[in-house]
Amino acid sequence: MAILKIARMGHPVLLRRADPVPDPTAPEIRKLAMDMLETMEDAGGAGLAAPQVHVPLRMFVFRVSPSRVTGDPCDVPLGNAVVINPVVEPIEGDVRLRWEGCLSIPGLRAAVPRPWRIRYQGYDLEGNLRGDEVCGFHAGVVQHEYDHLDGILYPMRMTDFTQFGFSEELARAAEAAEAERREAGR
Repeated sequence: MAILKIARMGHPVLLRRADPVPDPTAPEIRKLAMDMLETMEDAGGAGLAAPQVHVPLRMFVFRVSPSRVTGDPCDVPLGNAVVINPVVEPIEGDVRLRWEGCLSIPGLRAAVPRPWRIRYQGYDLEGNLRGDEVCGFHAGVVQHEYDHLDGILYPMRMTDFTQFGFSEELARAAEAAEAERREAGR
């Protein structure tokens, strides 16, 4: 396995629609998936799409750690997963802001409106069609990675740029606001 170079915002591969994977069971697709998983883990990410590693194919990898789920019964933890030629369908209802970062936009975070519940399906490395109905963090990470396959970066989904900034500054502001709340509660 290998750590792959991650494309950063501004690279053309991130702005184009990715091509379908002709054979999800091909050895080169398995190798790419394993390298993507290793790259995602090395970078500390929750997901990584093939275009982010300069490969314009419709596949992504992701994971949902137990510490990231919201407690909603449909927001379930999941170990490393590979989704090839996915289809994502929002479920009518709730759209919520969710804080997102991106390995292709290092150091920045933003509040992005996303449907709370989705259905998704795609092929695994054995060529089996898999899918689920999920919500919360699980739904958000799938939507984020799926957007990469259509050349969409999360800032393109934003509606309020006052909730966009460097991760360190946002953390400092949150700490200051929390300290102010504690002081006011004394």
